[in-house]
Amino acid sequence: MNSESEILFEVKGRLGCVLLNRPKALNALSTDMCARMNKQLDLWATDDNIAAVVVEGAGEKAFCAGGDVRTLAENGPDNSGPAEEFFATEYQMNARIFHFPKPYISFLDGITMGGGVGISVHGSHCIVTEKTMFAMPETGIGLVPDVGGSYFLPRLPGRLGYYIGLTGARLRAADCLYTGIGTAFVPTDRLEALKVELAAAALSSADDVDGIIARFAEDAGEVPLDEFRDLIDAAFGEQTLEYICDHLEAIDHPWAGETLATLQRMSPTSLKVTLQQLLQGAGKAFDDCMRMEYRLVNHLVTYQSDFFEGIRAVLIDRDNSPKWSPASLREVCEEDVMKHFEPLGDRELNLQKFNNPGD
Repeated sequence: MNSESEILFEVKGRLGCVLLNRPKALNALSTDMCARMNKQLDLWATDDNIAAVVVEGAGEKAFCAGGDVRTLAENGPDNSGPAEEFFATEYQMNARIFHFPKPYISFLDGITMGGGVGISVHGSHCIVTEKTMFAMPETGIGLVPDVGGSYFLPRLPGRLGYYIGLTGARLRAADCLYTGIGTAFVPTDRLEALKVELAAAALSSADDVDGIIARFAEDAGEVPLDEFRDLIDAAFGEQTLEYICDHLEAIDHPWAGETLATLQRMSPTSLKVTLQQLLQGAGKAFDDCMRMEYRLVNHLVTYQSDFFEGIRAVLIDRDNSPKWSPASLREVCEEDVMKHFEPLGDRELNLQKFNNPGD
């Protein structure tokens, strides 16, 4: 499969259609896919014949499982150029989606993680299905919840975003709606009919899109997160990882024990950098969040960080036994955390000025 066929563009009626077309790779994003998506959205943003955009993934398993981070990690910290180029191109695409002036509708029909979140959640409509599996699992591979995670996660209700970003919790459709990540539940077998109706409609506003989606939307069922909401808000309302873990340890509930065990499996450095990232992102505009995240990932790919060990353990050797360094939260000092936020000089992320910069 050549790079041009990894992402396909088509116009149906007044609808711009995007197909992420790497089903065997769970539609993981490459640098070229992000660049081509960014260019196409730029054209459609000012094309009066395009009223809305729909994005979906090929195959039956995934919308988009993330970025192709294994390839990036295999280059190692001494050859970080491809990783830096990938993240810059991906983040420019994320910003394009956030500022896109027309309805942008994603079908999260299957696995939606990491980069798949970035290519969907910043648009106006995220359609979830019974196959949706949504997560930001980066702390488990020594990375951070990027692609705009520092912007949207702190803005979820209560402390849900901190819980999702730190633990990599996996959300099904009802939980996605509960958090505000998803905008409507539509069964998988009705997605094609929804797209056909959107393409056939004389769309003139976001209200037109809302009305059509509403005719296909159904009840997603019970919300698992709601049962633990008070516990989540209390524990993840703490301002340090140590306090979060202490709080969880003091809760006499199976959920707390399971959540604490999950945190103890994650990269201690990633956890501390992520918490600081989310605390800072809560007060930043979107583009400033993307610039901050670019600093974070650039620092993480240019030294022998936990990122390389995480990819080895999870995606290469698949022993799922990463040897984190440092190995515990208490060994990660504040100075080491803050080094990841240092400016990059002439390597800062370049984001163009968009026509609708409001956050």
